[in-house]
Amino acid sequence: MTATVVEDLLRTLAPQVLGVLVRRHGQFYACEDAVQEALLAAAVQWPEQGLPDRPRSWLVTVATRRLTDEWRSEHARREREVAVAVRQPAYATVAPPADEDPPSGDDTLRLLLLCCHPALPVSGQVALTLRAVGGLSTAEIARAYLVPEATMSQRIRRAKQRIEASGVRFTLPSPADRDERLAAVLRVLYLVFNEGYTASSGEALHRAELTGEAIRLTRELRRLLPDDGEVAGLLALMLLTDAHRAARTGPDGELVPLAEQDRSRWDRDAVAEGVALVTEALTWSAPGPYQVQAAIAAVHAEAPAAEDTDWRQIVALYRVLTRVAPNPMVTLNQAVAVAMVDGPRAGLSLLATLDADDRTAGHHRLAAVRAHLLDMAGDRTEARAAYLAAARATTSLPERRYLEVRAARLAGDSGDRPG
Repeated sequence: MTATVVEDLLRTLAPQVLGVLVRRHGQFYACEDAVQEALLAAAVQWPEQGLPDRPRSWLVTVATRRLTDEWRSEHARREREVAVAVRQPAYATVAPPADEDPPSGDDTLRLLLLCCHPALPVSGQVALTLRAVGGLSTAEIARAYLVPEATMSQRIRRAKQRIEASGVRFTLPSPADRDERLAAVLRVLYLVFNEGYTASSGEALHRAELTGEAIRLTRELRRLLPDDGEVAGLLALMLLTDAHRAARTGPDGELVPLAEQDRSRWDRDAVAEGVALVTEALTWSAPGPYQVQAAIAAVHAEAPAAEDTDWRQIVALYRVLTRVAPNPMVTLNQAVAVAMVDGPRAGLSLLATLDADDRTAGHHRLAAVRAHLLDMAGDRTEARAAYLAAARATTSLPERRYLEVRAARLAGDSGDRPG
């Protein structure tokens, strides 16, 4: 068995094993360290000695032994072990026999919900999810988010400490809390995907390790919750969006907008899977925000060319989206669709409603969309000023270069020079 195959298997098993240990013992911090040691042992032994009959049970057994050794090596931890033993039967701290298959599905779901606990800030939720459930190393997460490894390590450590300090139980939430907690999980996975699809800063437009991990984790969540329409909708939205990735950049890494992309480079398998997922989900589930966004992406994906896009259907879907999940970014995208149906001035009127919204005031995307619509309306001077304002506001270098090129073209058309 190759090291790559072992690595892929360990990444899948890691959250399941961690879930088992945390459910049995609590102490998230210590359990996560023990699981990492077990994974390291497996990465060394399995390629040479072969895969054990029950890989997950092997990891649970090794990690439990590491955990027990750690407890025995420190007096303070021995005291906590005694306290735990008083509260629960002795068998609860014993590793399952090698032929016992832990209930990995429930444990993985519990772990996702724990990592996205409302006691944590969103940054902590994202970091802990990628570390504990995604199996990414601290260094990998730090590289993806362009922060020093020490900064990310501190972020993860604080998240673990807050989880332990909160005393939260490693159980599935009550039905009353489930939707809210699941919504937090979906939001975190979507944030990870978006950061990978359009990096918020740096030289690269994409960070494929993040989009790939977000899709993988959402697939796992879909497997655990096959009857949740919003989980299906989020997976469909990710697939339909990521299908464009190869066509989003030119030969020199420059950004290529949707209308100018070579659609023959789109991933048609991902498009077909995404369209099928959202179409099926909408037949039995009340439309939620991720399903509606996926439906909008499907309309774009099914158009053979940009000029064939059914913009009227997209406008209708945005009306639905503004009812189920109103927010300024929805309005921002809706303005483009409205402009395509009713003209750029109608889109600009809708966009003007965001000028007083603190969530979008000064955001580069508001200026960029306004520039696009002003350009459509023939107001080149104002469009150029808006493109330059957007370029100054963004921290993504590919986006900045694209916006500056648009401004320069307008300057050339009008006889001006870029400032």
